[in-house]
Amino acid sequence: MPPLLFLGAPPLPLCLVGRASRRARLAMASAAPGSSSSSASFDAAAFEAERLRLDAAARDGMASTAAAAEADPRAWKWVIRKRVWDALEAEGIARDPRPVHHRIPNFDGAPAAADALGRLDVFQNSQWVKVNPDSPQKQVRFLTLSGDKKLLTPQPRLRTGFFSVLDSQMIPIGCIPEACTSVGAAKYGRPIGLDERIKVDLIVIGSVAVDPSSGARLGKGEGFAELEYGMLRYMGAIDDSTMIVTTVHDKQLVDDLPVEKLLVHDVPVDIICTPTQVIFTKTTIPKPQGIYWEKLSPEKLGQIRILRELKKRIEQETGTVLPCGPSEKLPPTAQRTRRVRRRRR
Repeated sequence: MPPLLFLGAPPLPLCLVGRASRRARLAMASAAPGSSSSSASFDAAAFEAERLRLDAAARDGMASTAAAAEADPRAWKWVIRKRVWDALEAEGIARDPRPVHHRIPNFDGAPAAADALGRLDVFQNSQWVKVNPDSPQKQVRFLTLSGDKKLLTPQPRLRTGFFSVLDSQMIPIGCIPEACTSVGAAKYGRPIGLDERIKVDLIVIGSVAVDPSSGARLGKGEGFAELEYGMLRYMGAIDDSTMIVTTVHDKQLVDDLPVEKLLVHDVPVDIICTPTQVIFTKTTIPKPQGIYWEKLSPEKLGQIRILRELKKRIEQETGTVLPCGPSEKLPPTAQRTRRVRRRRR
């Protein structure tokens, strides 16, 4: 049987990117938890235009952070990330969106890596699968929905909410490929909150680099995978036994990720799927047990409403004030969104 292939949606015309700002915010607001708007009123073009603008701002911020950290010996993660990004571009492995720098990189053979994952028993036996929203994992999301599984995917950078749940039974016939995109997830997904009672069977996570000998992994440097994992732990949706899989190109496999330098919130992987092989890492790296508030900057907390809600809830339940991490410079994406919403009132 030939592998199932997911063909990505065509890029948004540049004319829409320049003129859709206000409509984009309305579209993002309609996708937030508690919205009563239906998919019929969802403005897909505006949502995508705003997503692209905010993602560009976030990548600019990461690039500035990486440039400032080059001389810092503690910034070893950025050295490895840059080496992998450079190699994917130089060797013709990188695929759109380009450049792959400061992204979970899309790569030649991503559908084949996803199909390898889809053949695993752990995937076939799963009913709820959490998958990151990045381009190289589109085929994983397609396999999840076309296999009549529940797809749990985070809303873009957790800006407009928390997670969306997609069920193929609720998606119009022929629209599953669209539902596998960020726009489609917002259009067809059901937003959930911290009180949702779910049990996630499998986590699929994007990576920039991963060490097959230890299961150590690097993302693109924003920390959202760790935050999502920690919040799912808080909800009781996952535990130590929940398997974590990543799909990457073979060129993203590295052997110099120092386990002793990993932080307590870094998420290891149990299985690596590439276009040519499946690796069971047998990782012994402890999985994070929740949100490590002492590592979370006030700026990151200020950008993510669901985190602020969680912090307030825990403080009320325990009667204690949670710690806060050191300050950091972040792109002012959340501030822009809040200002526009105040004007709409």
